[in-house]
Amino acid sequence: MKTRTLAATAALTVSIAGCAAIATDATDTHADYRAQAIALMKSSFHDKDQATMDRLDQDGVQRLCDQQPDNAASAQERAALEKAELATVKFPADGKFFGNFAEGEKIAQTGVGLQWSDKAGSVAGGNCYACHQLTKAEVSYGNLGPSLYNYGKLRGDSDAIVRYTWTRLYNAKAYDACSNMPRFGHKGILTEQQLKDVMALLLDPKSPVNQ
Repeated sequence: MKTRTLAATAALTVSIAGCAAIATDATDTHADYRAQAIALMKSSFHDKDQATMDRLDQDGVQRLCDQQPDNAASAQERAALEKAELATVKFPADGKFFGNFAEGEKIAQTGVGLQWSDKAGSVAGGNCYACHQLTKAEVSYGNLGPSLYNYGKLRGDSDAIVRYTWTRLYNAKAYDACSNMPRFGHKGILTEQQLKDVMALLLDPKSPVNQ
């Protein structure tokens, strides 16, 4: 019996060691493939007008969420990155958070901007419908993000909700390091006025979002 126990223990030890080796090899292989992919992109792409190569350079949250599965990142590391992202958020200089919801709808519908084929300095869109439902009138929308229909009607317009919504639009990674949502304000995709217009679209009681 003792011999069998020793044999079983030895077999288990070998098995665990083998699994650890496989896991290490898998990690190393992933790192190799990633390095090869980055090298391929950098050799294949080139600057063209406003679409420049620096877009391939990752910052802290991008590296974290690209190199590790979302659930593997330590809570401490994620929290530190989210705190740093939160510090980038700039609230409206004039203290006014709302613009024109009709203009906000145009921004939500528009997906152009910041591509090499767009004129530098031209106004970009938010392309919000690519990921969210916003109004009942628009039947074509993505579902990568949650439905925002009745966003303001359900949440109200308290100061906390207003500032939360602005922060989400400005830099969603302040609340979720691995969020798929673009950092519209932080990356200069939308202007302050455009952000105000989208805020109105989401929170104005008269907006089609809240009907």
